Amino acid sequence: MNNTDTHRAALENQFGLADRIVDEAALANSAARFRERGITLPTFAQLADPSTFDHAAHVGDSDPQGPDARNLWRNHWYNDLAGNRVGVPDHVVLPSELTGIESPIIVVFGDRFPMITAHKVLAAYACLAPRVVTGQFDPTRHRAVWPSTGNYARGGIAISRIMASRGVAILPEGMSQERFDWLNRWCEDPQNDVIRTHGTESNVKEIYDACNELAQDPGNFILNQFSEFGNHLGHYAITGRALGHVFETVRQASGRDMRLAAFTSATGSAGTIAAGDRLKDEYGTKIVAVEALECPTMLENGYGEHNIQGIGDKHIPLIHNVMNTDVVCAISDVATDELDVLWNTTEGREYLSRSRGVSDDLLGALSHFGFSSTCNVLAAIKTAKLLDLGADDALITVATDGGAMYSSERAKVVAARYRGEYSHTDAAEAFGQHLGHVSTEHMIDMTEADRRRVFQLGYYTWVEQQGTPFPLFEERRDQAFWRGLRGYVGVWDNMIADFNARVAGG
Repeated sequence: MNNTDTHRAALENQFGLADRIVDEAALANSAARFRERGITLPTFAQLADPSTFDHAAHVGDSDPQGPDARNLWRNHWYNDLAGNRVGVPDHVVLPSELTGIESPIIVVFGDRFPMITAHKVLAAYACLAPRVVTGQFDPTRHRAVWPSTGNYARGGIAISRIMASRGVAILPEGMSQERFDWLNRWCEDPQNDVIRTHGTESNVKEIYDACNELAQDPGNFILNQFSEFGNHLGHYAITGRALGHVFETVRQASGRDMRLAAFTSATGSAGTIAAGDRLKDEYGTKIVAVEALECPTMLENGYGEHNIQGIGDKHIPLIHNVMNTDVVCAISDVATDELDVLWNTTEGREYLSRSRGVSDDLLGALSHFGFSSTCNVLAAIKTAKLLDLGADDALITVATDGGAMYSSERAKVVAARYRGEYSHTDAAEAFGQHLGHVSTEHMIDMTEADRRRVFQLGYYTWVEQQGTPFPLFEERRDQAFWRGLRGYVGVWDNMIADFNARVAGG
C-alpha cells in the first residue's frame, strides 16, 4: 500500500471520512434491510432545516420516546417537549437577576431531542449514517459499538435500534443510574450489550481500552465519538445553524443591534463545540472550551475525577479544532452539583422566586438543565466578565440534557452535603457561592502558544496510544484541514439521497 492509499485508509477507517462506496455488498445488505423495515434517512441539510420536509408525512403518529425509525426525522433542534416541530428551537434567555451580568445568555434546550432527551442522539446519527451509505457499516453483520461517558452511548443504542442493527454501549460504571436504567430498557441484551468500565466521567482511557479489545472481533464496528469526524460535521452543519437561528430570533426580539460575542461548550467529545466554528465563521463569535476544574486537562495538563457527567477528560479529542479555540474555562463540579439541587427542589425554587425575583417561566426552564448545561452557563458568566462584555453582547450555549437525568445524583448530594434535608439557608448559600460571586479564575484567554500546548497534548492519546498516523494528526493544526472537511457533508447528503432511492426502488 502506497502513502496515498495509507492516507485514504486512515481517513476512511479511523476518521469516518469516506466519500465513496467502500463495500458494495455491505451497501446492498443495508438497502435490503432498510427496505424490509421501511427506514429512510434524512440528510444533514434536512436536519439543519426541518422546514424543508413534511413533518407529518415523515413522522406520522410515532412516539417521540419510542424505538420508531420515523424518529430519525425528529433528530434535530426544532422539536418541542411533545415531539412536535417548532419554528425556532426552544430556548431561554437568562436575565441578570440570575446571572449577575448585563449580557444576555441564550440557552438552547437539548432535551427536546427524541428517544434519549439529549442532543447526543444527533451525534450518533451523524457518525453512523455516513458509515451506512458508504458501505462501511453492514447492519446484517456488524454490532455498532458506542464508547461514551453516557449520553452518546444512549444515543448510539437508540440510533442502532431504529436503523435495524444491534448496538453496544460502553460507559464508566460510575455514571448516573438513570443512564443505566434507560440502557436496560433499550438494549437487546443488556447483560452483554452494556459494558461498564472502571471509574467515572474522566476515565476515558479505560473506554478506549475496552474498544480496542472489542475491535479484535471484525463483527464489532467501533464508532468512537472522539475521533469520528461525522460528530464534528454534524454539529457544524446542524447545531451551528440552529444556534445562529436562535440568536437571530433573540436579536430581532430585543430591538437592539446585538452581537453574538461568545459560544461556550463543555468539550466532552468536542462534537458540540464544532458549532462554534460555524458561529465564528458567520458572526466572529469567540469559542470557549469548558472542562471540569477537578480535571483541568486543557487548563493545566492536569488530571482527576469529577461529576459533571457528559464531559470526558484527561485527553484532547481528535475532533477538537483546538487551534480555533479562543478561551479555556474550568468549572467545579461542586457548583454544578449544588446548583442542580437549587434548580430542582421546592426550597431552592422558592428561594429563587421570593429572594431573587426569578419568574415561574424561568424556574420551569431551569429544570431542563443537566450538569453540563449548568456548567456551560457558569462558563458563559465567567466569559462575559473575562471579555468585559456588555448588554449588547450575547452569549449562547446548549443545555445538553435535563435535570431528569440526575435525580439519583441529586439525592446523593442532598444526603451527603445537606444532611438529608435541604433548607432555604442552603439555597441562599448555594446561590451566593456559585452565582453571586463568579470570578474569572481558572480561565485562559488563549494565545497561539496556549493553543499549541493543548493541541500537542493530544499526541500522547492519538498517535502513541491509538495509532493515528502522525501526518494526519498534524494536518489538524491548519484551518484549511477543517474547512476541507465541510465538503463531506454535501457528498454524504447526495449519497443518502441515492441510498434512499435504492431502498425505495427495490
